[in-house]
Amino acid sequence: MPLILPKPIPAKAELAEENIPVLDGVPEGTDVLDVAVLNIMPNKPVTETQLLRLLSVSPLPVRTTWLRPAAHTSKSTPQAYLDEHYQVHAEVADRRFDALIVTGAPVEELAFEEVTYWNELCGIMDWARTHVTSTMYICWGAQAALYHHYGISKHHLGAKMFGNFATRAVQETSPLLAGYDEEFRVPHSRYTGTQLSDLQAESEIEVLAQGDETGFYIAGRRDGREFYVSGHPEYDRNTLRDQYERDTAKGLPMHVPPGYYPGDDPTRTPVRNWHAHGRLLYANWLGHYVLGRRPAVTR
Repeated sequence: MPLILPKPIPAKAELAEENIPVLDGVPEGTDVLDVAVLNIMPNKPVTETQLLRLLSVSPLPVRTTWLRPAAHTSKSTPQAYLDEHYQVHAEVADRRFDALIVTGAPVEELAFEEVTYWNELCGIMDWARTHVTSTMYICWGAQAALYHHYGISKHHLGAKMFGNFATRAVQETSPLLAGYDEEFRVPHSRYTGTQLSDLQAESEIEVLAQGDETGFYIAGRRDGREFYVSGHPEYDRNTLRDQYERDTAKGLPMHVPPGYYPGDDPTRTPVRNWHAHGRLLYANWLGHYVLGRRPAVTR
């Protein structure tokens, strides 16, 4: 289904080149999914394109509202861009949304309470439980939600979890995993994680997919209102490569990301073998847990 993007953000042209339908608007009365995205990644346009690509699998046209923390000044995205394309939570607090996505952020080595927008984020996570049909938390966003709602702490991994890792479904009958292969690949890029045992001890949470090297990949509330995703199915083909080359150039301790380059040879072109499962994840989420369960209210 088409994406509704009335303003000329960079994603608009990129997605059109990929034959993903992009419209300025839809006729009055057309049913759409209203999706809010709290984008706390540094390079906002890149993350916009990645997430919109996955949202394009929606069973209905998708209209996105992009949010940013009010209590944070971006060093990577011009303020003029944010002023034109983003809102803060206070501007939408009285609205209901079909879905919310909360991205990761490069703040994982800070204590949650040290993050400048932590209190604001906690307010948004509480608001989502009464104003959003289903929420997807990604990477650090997932760690933040698990900590805020359940007191589940994150743990430093000692070394960066960085690569494209084998993953398997552990709840094969979950509608979120419908159509999944027994094993699939998922990119990860993080220094912290959540202990599998901590999730298994929480009765309200169900672990849906995990990997031997990565621990949990997807967990969710049993009622489908929230999902926590530790990896990055939205990544582009070259995202891990760009991170690897950036950090290597800085002299940081890095390893060639396993499962990413053919033969683990960084001179070769990476093979993108996680995109299909990422599309399926979002198709199942939007179709079953968002459209299939949204309240029958007038928007």
